[in-house]
Amino acid sequence: MARKRRNFNASFKAKVALEAIKGHRTINELTAKHKLHATQINLWKKQLLEGAELVFDNGSSKKQADADEPQSAELYEQIGRLKVQLEWLKKKVATDSE
Repeated sequence: MARKRRNFNASFKAKVALEAIKGHRTINELTAKHKLHATQINLWKKQLLEGAELVFDNGSSKKQADADEPQSAELYEQIGRLKVQLEWLKKKVATDSE
């Protein structure tokens, strides 16, 4: 019978990755302790190191991105205006060609 796939929550992943970064135990010791594969621990460690700067980011980049992006209501309003103009032009061309 196949083994059931295990799912780990974010706090467990962070705990294991921090243990790996600290280096108090080797990866082999951590694999035995948590019954994980070394590749999995190294992957979580890499993800933690790559995402570490987000912990200290105070959200300024997200706020700036939101400020640069126009509001969806404005975009829908503009789409509506353009549709009306397009229909008017289609009617005008149809009446001019007759």
